[in-house]
Amino acid sequence: MIKKLIDKLLGKSGGAGGKARFGRRQEHSAEVHGIDLSLVDERARNVVSTLQGAGYEAYVVGGAVRDLLLGLRPKDFDVATNATPEQVKQLFRRAFIIGRRFRIVHVVFGRGREHEVIEVSTFRAYMDNAAAEQVAGNERTSKGELAAMKHAVDASGRVLRDNVWGPQDEDAARRDFSVNAMYYDPGRQIVVDYHNGLKDARKRVLRMIGDPATRYREDPVRIIRAVRFSAKLAARGFSLEPKTAAPLVEMSRLLADVPQSRLFDEMLKLLQTGHAVATIAQLRLLGLERGIYPLLDVVVERADQPFVKAALADTDRRVGEGKAVAPSFLLACVLWNDVREGWARRMEGRNGQRGMAPFPALQEAIDEVFDSRIGDVSGRGKLGADMREIWMMQPRFDKRSGATPFSLVEQARFRAAFDFMRLRADVGEVSEAIAEWWQEFSTADDLRRQDLLDQVREEQNKGKRVHTRAPRRDGAPAGEERPKARPKAAARPDDGDGDAGVETDGAGQEPGEEGAHGADDGPQDTGAPRKRRRRRKPRSGAGGGGAAAPSGSAAGGAD
Repeated sequence: MIKKLIDKLLGKSGGAGGKARFGRRQEHSAEVHGIDLSLVDERARNVVSTLQGAGYEAYVVGGAVRDLLLGLRPKDFDVATNATPEQVKQLFRRAFIIGRRFRIVHVVFGRGREHEVIEVSTFRAYMDNAAAEQVAGNERTSKGELAAMKHAVDASGRVLRDNVWGPQDEDAARRDFSVNAMYYDPGRQIVVDYHNGLKDARKRVLRMIGDPATRYREDPVRIIRAVRFSAKLAARGFSLEPKTAAPLVEMSRLLADVPQSRLFDEMLKLLQTGHAVATIAQLRLLGLERGIYPLLDVVVERADQPFVKAALADTDRRVGEGKAVAPSFLLACVLWNDVREGWARRMEGRNGQRGMAPFPALQEAIDEVFDSRIGDVSGRGKLGADMREIWMMQPRFDKRSGATPFSLVEQARFRAAFDFMRLRADVGEVSEAIAEWWQEFSTADDLRRQDLLDQVREEQNKGKRVHTRAPRRDGAPAGEERPKARPKAAARPDDGDGDAGVETDGAGQEPGEEGAHGADDGPQDTGAPRKRRRRRKPRSGAGGGGAAAPSGSAAGGAD
């Protein structure tokens, strides 16, 4: 009560009616702000005019106004009004109230891929510790959850409830940066500014409204937003005001109290808004390369690796070209090194035991990565399923014969898996020729696809014929009588040199040469070519009574 009395006295002395702390309203005309009205989306103008026609205040707000001042065409338009969500919903045929902590309205125009959403929010009251106990709120959603809360702000200063409507000046004060707290009326073509946002935009300064440390305590996610906006606007010459940047590292410990799901979403915004490379640079510059979110720590740590660096740059390029990006693709790229190492380790075997078959080994490696890197936030949902498909398709690109290529290109996630393989080829992990072959096969007609398969078959046959003419492993000239068969137990020695004891099948092909996903289901019967899996009697001269054939036989054994 004493503080409120002091505020009133100070307000009277300043002649601001007790509200000077929320900023002084300034209206800038078109001659001052210079916004090109043609850059304002027609549907956003429609929402504003509809609300104003119903007797409410309404403005384009936030980042859209900032971009318009810079001469850019905003990708998204938000509208702020003094109408409640229920009142907004009544004015539009396709409007939906969403959110629990922040109740907003999505007004939808168009259908399918061409649809556009204008986000409409109600002016909100400014919260602080002094007024926490005086807030009754007017929430309709989450009412049962919030009913027991006496305070609007917790002990650390974090805002707990924020569906309390208020006047425009308080709404501006609760926004984060001055350049994001301006309101534009496209009808009258005026910009309403309470915190000198227009001056900051012209000086290319990102300044937090109010005391930065206090604002970070109110919502620690503002720390991440500071990084995101500074990365996004760095190319335009913007930088964080020193007072705004100073508390970031110290305040970052407050992120431990933010739900993991919200941090995960904020991490995706950092990486998928078209400025991923700049974001990594800003995190390092501000001393926040570790501690925001564990998976983000991995991204920053590996950002200089060729494969991850290529993935980050490719994501930025696609966003810049207006193409869709999926978080599953980028995260699959970041964690691929873990998957590949676990996959190889399982196929090699441990403690003298035989290694696993390729596909079960890959599945186990993926499960291990999900458990250790992603956890329960999104690793078991659609994002995790998409990542798994991208990884599981990689061995299948090695097989370019039979029906495999036709079935692979029909998979729903083929394009993402192919783009992943294409990046692997760019950094030398996969043959460039294979990537080009799949590029052509995926876009060709049936006749051309058959030609491509025939070419692969011809290349493989040439390789097999050359293989069958190679000198025997015992060093004797081709055609000379072979030595007697060794005991079966010694038919496949394992002395660790990678070549000794490797058998060839009936066509001169080494086991597993077909592709990384070829079956290898148990001990091989060397008494017959591996190409024929059914049991048959040994041929004459191969040894009787089921004895193993000589280790060097079958180089050209199939008739």
